Amino acid sequence: MREEEKKRSSQNSGTQRKKWIFPAVYISAAALLLTAVVWITSGDDEAQKPNETGTVVNENGDIVEVNNLLENFVWPVENPDEVKVVTGYWDSAASNEEQEAALVFYNNQYRPNKGIDIAMENGESFNVVASMAGVVSDIREDSLLGNVIEVKHAEGVVTQYQSVTDIQVEVGDQVEQGQVLASAGQSLLNEAAGTHLHFEVRVDGQAVNPLTAFDNPLSALVEMNTEATADEEADANEPAVEDPAAEEPATEDPAAEEPADEGQVDDETESDEETSDEPADETGDNEEESPDASIGQDNA
Repeated sequence: MREEEKKRSSQNSGTQRKKWIFPAVYISAAALLLTAVVWITSGDDEAQKPNETGTVVNENGDIVEVNNLLENFVWPVENPDEVKVVTGYWDSAASNEEQEAALVFYNNQYRPNKGIDIAMENGESFNVVASMAGVVSDIREDSLLGNVIEVKHAEGVVTQYQSVTDIQVEVGDQVEQGQVLASAGQSLLNEAAGTHLHFEVRVDGQAVNPLTAFDNPLSALVEMNTEATADEEADANEPAVEDPAAEEPATEDPAAEEPADEGQVDDETESDEETSDEPADETGDNEEESPDASIGQDNA
């Protein structure tokens, strides 16, 4: 009896275990599936968050980090207190004196300066550093401009370093802010500046005043350029204001528009009738006498 009871109890316990296995498997699978869904969803949320770090593709096709949009532009020199701006940026909104000072004379022509020319107080050379982190996108030798280094940043922003020598970077290099790029040199375009650096900042190919970029983040520079572009488009779309005098019809002589005074007309008519009723001159001096009048006189 006892052996039979043991067998029955063991069979019952095995059956109960089998009943709990499948629910446990289902619960575990559901938990794993739920975990995977939560993980994928959280990954999508992270991907949808705005990324403040700009990236570009270098010459090898690799995506590299360029710079943080909150990084402020700095002067492209190691010590800004030791340099001065010898030729400023030509601004259409500046005064006539400031515009004249921002002209570069070359080949008997005056050209507007699209950047700023920086030189040492003592006229000596100095290290040229990156104004903001980025990727070197172009390096070219140019006798007119004095060699050029171009660094690409996010949001279509590019910085150019012209009139440089002893270049220490190559195309595709990722540079950090303040990293030495080259040394200041000379150029044929602006020989009067001596040893200097010509520094430009461009947004989508449009040159902007570098002085407005310093101490500001790249995001602010892009926003300022967008507002300036919108203002220019609004001015271009605004209809031209014509001369008010040209819109008004020409004023004619009032005397020509007003009819003659009725009394004056009657007087003139009466004077004409009185003149016609006067007898003809007996001496025959009236050469304009009508034929009918002559016949009446003869019959008389």
